[in-house]
Amino acid sequence: MNFIGRKEELTRIRDMLNTRDQSVALLYGRRRVGKTELLQKAMHDSGLRGIYYECRESSEASNTEALSEIISDVFGIPGLSFSSFPLALKFLFEQATTEPLIVIIDEYPFLRNVVAGCDSELQVLIDTYRNTSSLKLFLSGSYIETMKQLMSYDNPLYGRADVKIDLQPMDYFESSLFYPSFSPEDKVRLYSVFGGIPYYNQMISEKKSVRQNLIDLLVKRGATLENEVDIYLQGELSKLENANEAFSAIAKGKSRFSDILSQSHIESSSALSAVLDRLTRMGVVEKLAPINDPSNKRKTGYYIADNMTLFHYKYLFRYSSQRAVMDPDVFFDRYIASDFEEQFVPKQFEVICKQYLIRQNRTGNPEEPFWAIGKYYYDLPAERRNGEFDVVTEDDRGYTFYEVKFRKAPVTAEMVREEIEQVNATGLNCYRYAFFSRSGFAGDVPEDIIKIELKDLYTKP
Repeated sequence: MNFIGRKEELTRIRDMLNTRDQSVALLYGRRRVGKTELLQKAMHDSGLRGIYYECRESSEASNTEALSEIISDVFGIPGLSFSSFPLALKFLFEQATTEPLIVIIDEYPFLRNVVAGCDSELQVLIDTYRNTSSLKLFLSGSYIETMKQLMSYDNPLYGRADVKIDLQPMDYFESSLFYPSFSPEDKVRLYSVFGGIPYYNQMISEKKSVRQNLIDLLVKRGATLENEVDIYLQGELSKLENANEAFSAIAKGKSRFSDILSQSHIESSSALSAVLDRLTRMGVVEKLAPINDPSNKRKTGYYIADNMTLFHYKYLFRYSSQRAVMDPDVFFDRYIASDFEEQFVPKQFEVICKQYLIRQNRTGNPEEPFWAIGKYYYDLPAERRNGEFDVVTEDDRGYTFYEVKFRKAPVTAEMVREEIEQVNATGLNCYRYAFFSRSGFAGDVPEDIIKIELKDLYTKP
């Protein structure tokens, strides 16, 4: 398969590789997000001699022996054997004084656990060879908190990284390049579940329907990705009980802290706060406040940011007993199909539309570039009701309201009029109104309304 996406990250890495100076890069991101593929692609394209080593969850001696063998192969020096991992690295720094050399240490947190003073040893090498070596050193890891510690002021490696890349999941557009033959509607459905994780997206078969891909990859017993969410979370969390409770409550539509606490069986607010904070740092939960009141904690909501995690807890975890004894097709039709099409995908379509707007904004396409996008909270005490508008942008001229429709029928002038009246009734003062529509627009929609069709989202800006 051809390498897909990551143009911005590749450019940053290539710029680093094109210098003659010694450089250090930190690359981190969640499991399966494509760190290894990105680094290997950059190394391959550079034409430079390179060493790629993936650290093992084993002893220093085992890691040193494995790296020694790779160095022997790359440099054609049989029988090389180093007595410690730092000495093996010193050899590579020394080699880079005569030729540019790429060294990738993948899953670096494993190494830190077994090499005493690993960060300090590496800091000494970086400083010693700073002005004489052309080594391009990459430290990569999936344990995000550990990797971020390398940038903290009290860490020996503080200030040594020339490039830092927090590799995020791809957006809907780059993800769709993994399955180009699907219709725009099906691309939305696939992204709604598999999100922007390349490892998942490369498993999607264009010879199968969306339904069959979901069943084969996630729903049936022994499915390829059946345990993927559990494995990822178990690698990051010592205990899953409270995480399961929090995820289950959020998947049922609870977003406010108090609602999650009351819906779950977590014993205390401090315990819930701890697990939500950890999940947020991991990037699987996002904490969002309305753009018109960002400091109000009562209006802040928690949402599952990882699509497959949301699908897992909304359907597979919730109905695990039924799934264990039912035919996968019958289970899908009874517990997933209807809600998936009528609730799950339309909600995820809102996320896609936000990503589209951000893509457009970054390329300078909007007449008025916005500087905030998110939910808008309104409160009507006299009517004893409040609520949120899910997609609103703010720029120098004011607010733009976006209504997102993932429905079979086209948007009509009457629907537009009703939506605008509802917005006006809340006191939200917008200078523009826009509508996203899966099925296009009827001919009588006013000209001053911004109209964005589904096909427009998959047209490269």
